[in-house]
Parts: sequence; C-alpha cells; structure tokens
Amino acid sequence: MTSTSHAEVVVIGGGIIGGAVAYYAAKAGLAVTVVERGELASGTSSRCDGNILAIDKDPGFDSQMSLRSQQLVKELSRELEHPFEYRAPGSILVCESEEEMEAAQEWVRRQREAGLPFRMLDRADIRQESPYFADDLLGGLECATDSTVNPYLLTYSLFEGAKQHGARILLRTEVTRFKRDSATGRFHLQTSRGELTAKQVVNAAGIWAPMIGRMVGVDIPIVPRKGHLLVASRQVPVGLRKVMEFGYLISKFGGRRKADPETEKYGVALVFEPTESQNFLIGSSRQFVGFNTKVDPAVVACIARRATRFYPKIRDFTVIRTYCGLRPWTPDHLPIISRVEEVPGFFIAAGHEGDGISLAAVTGKVVSEMLTEQAETSIPLGPLRHDRFAKEREVRR
Repeated sequence: MTSTSHAEVVVIGGGIIGGAVAYYAAKAGLAVTVVERGELASGTSSRCDGNILAIDKDPGFDSQMSLRSQQLVKELSRELEHPFEYRAPGSILVCESEEEMEAAQEWVRRQREAGLPFRMLDRADIRQESPYFADDLLGGLECATDSTVNPYLLTYSLFEGAKQHGARILLRTEVTRFKRDSATGRFHLQTSRGELTAKQVVNAAGIWAPMIGRMVGVDIPIVPRKGHLLVASRQVPVGLRKVMEFGYLISKFGGRRKADPETEKYGVALVFEPTESQNFLIGSSRQFVGFNTKVDPAVVACIARRATRFYPKIRDFTVIRTYCGLRPWTPDHLPIISRVEEVPGFFIAAGHEGDGISLAAVTGKVVSEMLTEQAETSIPLGPLRHDRFAKEREVRR
C-alpha cells in the first residue's frame, strides 16, 4: 500500500459481515477497500455454526429479515464462483414438556401469520426425524426454508467475489485512528501500513465495533457474549438437519426456563448441526465474560449432558475438539445496520450476536443500497437504526 491511497468505501472488518458488504458494494460498482487487522474470518466467523435460520427469530420483522437473507444466500450459491456447502433441509425445534408444546403452537401461529412456512410436529414426526431422539420428547416445530452453509467458506467466497468486482483486501492492517474532514467530507484513516482516505466508511468490526466507533466519538452498545461449541466425530448418521430445543429461544432472548442451576448459569441449550461431512456441531452456551475465549471444561460438560438428554445414544461418541466464539450482543438482540447521522458517511453493520451467518447476506445488500443512496432498501431499516438506543435512554429519563 502506498503512503496514502483513496477508496470510495472503506470496510473495516474481514469477517462474514465485512465480506457481504464488500461483495454487494463492489458489485454495485463502488471502489471498495477492506481493512482487516488479522486474517479473513479470524474472529467470530470461524468460531460458530453455519445456519441461515428463521426458526429462532422473533415473529414479524426479525423473521422476515431472515427469510430475505435466506433468499439472498440461495442466489449467492449460484452466483459466487467458490462453493460454500450450501444446503436447505429446513430445521426443527423439539419440545420436552406440554408447556413448551403450547408455547410452540403459539410461536407457529405467529410465524405463519407473518407469512413463514412453519408447522407443528407430533411425537411420531420426531421419531421419524431420528431414531436417536429420546423417547419422551412430545413433538416440536419445523421451518421448511432454513438452510446451512460452511461459514468459513462463505466468508472466503464473498471476499473472492468482491475481489472479482474490483475490491481490494488489506490483511494484517489495523486501523489505529481516523477522522472525518468536515471541509472535504473525506475520512482520513491511519493504519499500521499507511494512510487511507475514503468517502464512506463501514464499521463491520463485530465485537470490536465499539472501539472503531469511539475513534469518531460514536457510542456503539455492543458487548461480547461467549459461546462454546463441541465437534463430535461421525459414527452413525444421527440426523440430517439442524435441531434445537425449544428452550433455546428462551435462553436466547434472556427469559427464564425450567433447568438445573448450572444449565441456567451458562445459558446452555441444545443446538445440533450435522456438517456436510456428517460430523456434528453441538452447542450451545451464552455467557458475558468479556473477551475471554478460553474453553471452560465445566461448560463443555454441561453442553454434553444437555445433548445426551435429547440424544441419549450419542453418549459414547468421540468429541474431536471444542472451541469458543464471541458473539456481538446488543440490548434488544437486533443488529445495528445503519448510517450514523452525526458523522455523515459513517455506517455501522455489526451487533448480530449469534445471527451473523443468518443475516450476513441481507446486511451486505442493504448496506450497499445505503452506500449507493437507493430510495428503498430490501428491508425497512427503522428497527435497526443506531440512534434507537439513544431514544430509549431518553424515554427512560
């Protein structure tokens, strides 16, 4: 990189959100430069599962946003040169009590009213789904459009697609400070490899987005939320698609459920995902422990116990490895996909918590539409505005 170079758009962050923004913006004809302080997909995007889900999204705007992202990922599976293990088998939530079955029926009703393809499953459906399920599961629900990808491969595929449209990717390049020149409207970014100028800047830095925001005096209420995953080896085909327990929804949205103190403490709920090679990802947990990514054996054991409650016959399966990721959490569980009014030309695309893979495509699409000043975006952006948190604080006062 020369001592000073210019781009129409600088995207800060080399994860899946940055990749989607770079791809759609470059495809729209913008001159894009991506700045990543490490390697591509070196953060949350390589430490997660790979689901494009509507089943676990709040009915209405949230689930409609996910449905649009599913449609875009299907298109990406055809237009991107490099495959990313795209499959669309649907997914299910399973229930272990009459109380959960009643809540599931209400969840399905609301989702169907929002136009999504949900249906209830009875005990026979669950047994047909997999003979490895526990005998006492009462049923569950299904979303037929849910899909899955390899998140690492999708991230790389998006960046390769962006490069084919002219984007430039700067790796091992850290933004140390930047500011906007009010006279010219240009941003001046100081990096570890020299200076960049840009007309527009997109903050797609995930859990580090608040640090980037502070450089221009913008408060971004994102904090890291740790999650563990186990990888079990293939021994028999336990299942062909994503399975979660209904209690996962309660855990995700911060509610209280009937669980033992340790399961509640670590926010553990069953998440089971077969990969294309038929190894299994098993999760999950939710903890606020800062930026600590060290594997906690107590949490791993708790996840394993929870998994064998639903799949008793996998008790003797071999665990290949375990790992942790940090999800960028926001107080209302919705991402921030927004221009920042007080800093013209500055955009935020972060705060997706555990939905970054699900919502990457629609995020990249709508950010490119904002960057090119389209009159309408693919989804309404009101609920995702950055200033919604400031308005909430004003109301509380």
